[in-house]
Amino acid sequence: MQGSFFQHLHHSILCFNLSACSHPPDGILYLFFFGRFFVNFPSAKQYFSQFKHMEDPLEMERSLQLRKHARRVMGAINTVVENLNDSEKVSSVLALVGKAHALKHKVEPIYFKKLTGVMLEVIAEEYANDFTPEAHGAWTKMKTLIYTHVTAAYKEDPPGASGGSSAEGTEVLPDT
Repeated sequence: MQGSFFQHLHHSILCFNLSACSHPPDGILYLFFFGRFFVNFPSAKQYFSQFKHMEDPLEMERSLQLRKHARRVMGAINTVVENLNDSEKVSSVLALVGKAHALKHKVEPIYFKKLTGVMLEVIAEEYANDFTPEAHGAWTKMKTLIYTHVTAAYKEDPPGASGGSSAEGTEVLPDT
């Protein structure tokens, strides 16, 4: 059953090929959604040391740290899209992201829901002419897939942890 979900999602995402649409240059879209994310949720900036005090979204977009992180996010999402027919690969990639953010960076899980929501908003706006209802549905499923798999790491007991791994009390976003 899960295989057919991944196959349908893969087909729907690939039917809306971002590279075939008229849109901002590669990588810029991810800066747009991070920019919007930090405008909508400014407290998240505190976890990025090199721009946590920046107020101007354009200044943040020029941050090398943000650009580097945006490229990594873009790479992970592209890997997921390219491998939607391989549920083990998708789970593996998103589990690595989840573990890094849960254990190393102490990101609150709710921020993944917020970030993927902003991602969907920006994609829908930037690709308005090409973003069919089917594409919107596929990217909504992708948003849920990312959130579900990444936040699964918060339900695991980290090695050497005492008392489990409640996500409550953790902080937001990586300092990468």
